Amino acid sequence: MPLNNHFDDILKGRRSVKVFDENVKIPRSEMDEILTKATLAPSSINMQPWRLVVVDTEEGKEKLRPLVRFNSRQNDTSAAMIVIFGDMLNYEYAEDIYGAAVEKGYMPKEIKEELVERFVTMYKALDRQAMNDIVKVDSSLMAMQLMLVARQYGYDTNPIGGFDRENIAQAFDLDPERYVPVMIVAIGKEAVEGRPSYRLPINKIVQYH
Repeated sequence: MPLNNHFDDILKGRRSVKVFDENVKIPRSEMDEILTKATLAPSSINMQPWRLVVVDTEEGKEKLRPLVRFNSRQNDTSAAMIVIFGDMLNYEYAEDIYGAAVEKGYMPKEIKEELVERFVTMYKALDRQAMNDIVKVDSSLMAMQLMLVARQYGYDTNPIGGFDRENIAQAFDLDPERYVPVMIVAIGKEAVEGRPSYRLPINKIVQYH
């Protein structure tokens, strides 16, 4: 299937879909392509704190179903439910990220060593609320990019915030102290068209100074 590279169509054609075609599955190789593009999203000091659990099997969806509350239609009909977590210890990957930047010629080794020491020290000093705010903002940027990339590949999505945040990490064998839930993105092909929605005009939300 050819990709849709018309950005205006991607942007204006996105809808929140609640009921998907149950017969549509997304090959994991294609899902990897989508997620690779989604994770080109920006993040604070490029620490990329998003961690993803792609639930695309019957067993996985059975585990997720009691946790998604009134969003069971999306769980049961989507090709996959992508559970997005923020990694509170994301700075543990600083060496991997900045080391690769040196290997690829993006920065000299001396700059990398200075930045890693500075950034890791800074992140370790943050209290839990401050880190929680960072990982949720960054992971939300990635989630929005994911939904647009999905449209490029011909898929529909629904961002979901209503789920059992207290228990979802443990349900998928993740440390709930380290991995904080951000949102779930349901993905697949619509069976019932998503409704258009109204946006406030610019003059109600923007100030110029």
